[in-house]
Amino acid sequence: MRKTKLLLILLFTAIAAQSQKPDKRLQLKLQEAITGFKGEIGIYVKNLKTGRTVTINADTVFPTASIVKVPILVGIMDKIQKQELQYDSALVYTDSLLYEGVDILGSFKNGEKILLKKIIMLMLTTSDNTASLWLQSLAGKGTRINEILDSLGFKDTRVNSRTSGRENNRTQYGWGQTTPREMGMLFEKIYRNEVFSAAACERMMRCLGRNYWDENEAISQVPPTVEVFSKNGCVNAVRSEVLLVNAPGSPYVFCIFTKNNKDTSWTHTNEAWTLARKLSALLWNYFEPGLAWNPSVN
Repeated sequence: MRKTKLLLILLFTAIAAQSQKPDKRLQLKLQEAITGFKGEIGIYVKNLKTGRTVTINADTVFPTASIVKVPILVGIMDKIQKQELQYDSALVYTDSLLYEGVDILGSFKNGEKILLKKIIMLMLTTSDNTASLWLQSLAGKGTRINEILDSLGFKDTRVNSRTSGRENNRTQYGWGQTTPREMGMLFEKIYRNEVFSAAACERMMRCLGRNYWDENEAISQVPPTVEVFSKNGCVNAVRSEVLLVNAPGSPYVFCIFTKNNKDTSWTHTNEAWTLARKLSALLWNYFEPGLAWNPSVN
């Protein structure tokens, strides 16, 4: 059984790789743009209309930081699909759920009620860690989420934190791990209604389309009139982001993951954030040349 599963994963990866044709012109543009970056970087770009891709260290494993909250969302949708959780049900917050920080949910009083859909909103929109860890537990913990990821054909995308048997991975990668290609493919699967059901994917897309963090990140370089499904993740030496831009001419996925960054500052001029914005602007103008847009803040 284990051997059969491994063969299926390898077949899935091979088919996916073969179906993606490289965009050599864009590859050169991106390679030139990242030259000199002081850190490790991985990029995955896919034009969802033509299937053409750019891959730069796209199969290298990176820390997810808060991007792990997308797999947690998938785990929660699994429970909702099975009617083990109700999207609009009320849950009771307790002090034992608190993850110290500046989260909104952490300011709730012990015994206060909150709707499940609001907890999901806090996890994805404001990246609330207290909400996220609560949802990870409700989804069946990291073990169940990882089983789902495995069933979807992902071999490197995993939840590590508070997950039995993944202590070494947590030491190396933190809360979760993924590759630029796998996270881009997960977003594409959701976009194409290929995770659980069309209704589940539509709900996930609505949840992923409300990102509060839109100033320093790549999403800031996409016109505000264009729908974007996104999640970003940051710790000191990690700045990463995944976007699915529903551009009118050529919808595209853009994943940029970094680690071991020399610049660990938390200002707008951070090297990784600056590079992400630069690449995002390049991609928008490449895929939508007739809709040139110059954001007021670069």
